[in-house]
Amino acid sequence: MENIDLINSFSEFKDNKHIDRVTLMAILEDVFRNALKKKFGEDDNFDIIINPDKGDLEIWRNRTVVADGEVEDENQEISLFEARKIEPDFEVGEDVSEEVKLISLGRRAILALRQNLISKIHEHDNTNIYKQFKDLEGELYSAEVHHIRHRAVILLDDEGNELVMPKEKQIPSDFFRKGDSVRGVIETVELKGNKPVIIFSRTAPVFLEKLFEQEIPEVFDGLINVKDVVRIPGEKAKVAVDSYDDRIDPVGACVGMKGSRIHGIVRELGNENIDVINYTTNTQLYIARALSPAKITSIKIDEENKRAQVMLKPEEVSKAIGRGGHNIRLAGQLTGYEIDVYREGSADEDVELSEFADEIEDWIIKEFSRIGLDTAKSILEKEVADLVKITDLEEETILHVIQILQDEFED
Repeated sequence: MENIDLINSFSEFKDNKHIDRVTLMAILEDVFRNALKKKFGEDDNFDIIINPDKGDLEIWRNRTVVADGEVEDENQEISLFEARKIEPDFEVGEDVSEEVKLISLGRRAILALRQNLISKIHEHDNTNIYKQFKDLEGELYSAEVHHIRHRAVILLDDEGNELVMPKEKQIPSDFFRKGDSVRGVIETVELKGNKPVIIFSRTAPVFLEKLFEQEIPEVFDGLINVKDVVRIPGEKAKVAVDSYDDRIDPVGACVGMKGSRIHGIVRELGNENIDVINYTTNTQLYIARALSPAKITSIKIDEENKRAQVMLKPEEVSKAIGRGGHNIRLAGQLTGYEIDVYREGSADEDVELSEFADEIEDWIIKEFSRIGLDTAKSILEKEVADLVKITDLEEETILHVIQILQDEFED
């Protein structure tokens, strides 16, 4: 293979990968010098001249002329007899520059050289992709569905870069077809070997935050700050917002007239229920707002253990807990407090769960109390399936408790 053929084949990679001239020349020289080291043992006496635009490549070996029979290093020295074959008037002590043709390296060396060139190009390309997407972590991004696998969706962006959206990074209601345009965020970028792995997510809280920035002008302009976002993807989310301008109602601006501004975000997230609340540094008020739509009666804060005991009217308890326990769980995540809810009520109308301590183990009573079910009726009013979802108790345990409580009321 002639020099020009090698350069021409390499130029194809240059055109496809958009490598700049300086980088291209640096990669070429590095690869050629490695080949020369393997062939001659060292490369410091070689000059490599590259013009990738024209496909020109020249390699010159520089040696010193020594008297015949006195050559000790064939790479650095050349005998007078051999030197005069190149130019008849050479004398001992002069420097000789001789062009090295790639063909002289041998066919196997040339094939290895070309493979190294390809490898270096891909390595350079992967490094650039890694740096590019590492800077985009946490940013909104769009890509097209290329391939749907059992545990992940493979997407391609406009430049042909591959992004991976694992099953757990998809909203449960998401359904994709090949060619669909999908919005999400670049969650993480890692190098595995020399290949960048770009993880695309629609479940990350920052995805919802970025949608607020895109869809709500005041958030984009910085007039409204998104202080915190917590989500159960596809089910429910809570977003705390704040504004330094007292003239702006941050919640009203985010929701819009009759929910007009937030409607597009809800639809993008598969009808995820979004509660927007006013952020405050007042812990009691913040917890009260976080438990919306429930209206609380009183709150007792334990700062040391980061716990809050919340008292509610009986009809508000189910609102505070929410379907599947989502509301109270998200309120706890948003505020950073473990929230225990208690219902107001007369002992004549109901029986405190603590009164069954001789029949029901203490840890079971605490688990029910944790989600606001601290009386017999509050548990009996719930379906067994719902109790399994909102507690960490087995169905068999729940049925046993229900039987004990029912026996009490029958008596």
